[in-house]
Parts: sequence; structure tokens; C-alpha cells
Amino acid sequence: MSDLAPPMHTGWDDTLKAKAAKIRLIALDVDGIMSDGRLYFSAAGDELKAFNILDGLGLKQLMKAGITVAVITGRRSPLTEKRMTDLGIPHLMQGREDKKVALQELVAGMDIAPDQIAYMGDDLPDLPALTFAGLGISVPNGYWLVRQQADYCTQAPGGHGAVREACDLILWAQNRLDATLAPYLGKPS
Repeated sequence: MSDLAPPMHTGWDDTLKAKAAKIRLIALDVDGIMSDGRLYFSAAGDELKAFNILDGLGLKQLMKAGITVAVITGRRSPLTEKRMTDLGIPHLMQGREDKKVALQELVAGMDIAPDQIAYMGDDLPDLPALTFAGLGISVPNGYWLVRQQADYCTQAPGGHGAVREACDLILWAQNRLDATLAPYLGKPS
């Protein structure tokens, strides 16, 4: 494993590490995972969302390490589209309540097996995709049944660095975290 390790790694057992080591694609829900799950509306009726910058850099690090990133969300939002475009996330599926079907459609032409997929979600529409994936991840502010069925529940809540924690888990389990962090420590990667 990496010399550098996130503090929560002591709670990452061998089974979790083995699952995370296989991941080639991570698919994420938006509301409750990439945001805190609350919807904000202006007096004019405009929808507002807050995304965590830590999560964004974690996803960029995953993509740089060769992990495919996808977002599958039940809502349609121009804000989500803008954020995913800004991050360079190549796969965005909006308006999809059938998240397992969407995930299966996504990977059908990618030669990626279910045990090579991580799915991160927080509510009942996420449950079929989360249990289909080889690594199911939820958040402490997620619905109890989803947390119970997940392989891992992050320490950070959704919208507050939970995605970054999942990214670190995958990179660490694949011995790529040191190389990802090296440029920020002034070391060659």
C-alpha cells in the first residue's frame, strides 16, 4: 500500500481494500453525494446547488490515474451539467431513476465487469446500482437501508468531502495515492 495514507485508512479492512483495488469505473449520484442533498431556490425560482471543491479535485485525480468517472442522477439540472463539464467528466446521465439500468447501459460497451465498478449513492433509487457494483459506497447522511447495504460508508457526509474520501480509498488500494499526491509535496510522481 501507499506510504501516504488517509487517516481513515485504519478502518479499511482487507475485503474493502481488495474490492477497491479492482475498480476501473466509479459512478456517482449527485444530490446527497456530490452535494449535501438540499435544494436551494432563489426568489425567482432558480435552482442553486453547492458542490465541494475537494470532491472535484479527487475526481480529477481518479481520471488522471485512468479510472473512468460517470454521474447518474434522477434529476435534470443545468448546474449539474456545468459542474461535470468543468471537471471534464465524460459520462453524465441525467433524468435516470433506473440507475442500475443506466449503469449497465454505460458499461455495456466498455468491457468492464460489475466487480470493477464502484457506485456511490445515498437513497433508495441508488440501491439497485449500489448492490450491482463490486464496491457500493454510501454516506452517513444517506438513507439507513442504503448505508446498511453499502460495502463502505464514508466518514464525511455527502457534499462535504465524501467523494474525495472514496477517491482516496480507490487510489490508496491501487497503490496510486503516493504518485497522485507527490506533485503537491514537491516530489517527482
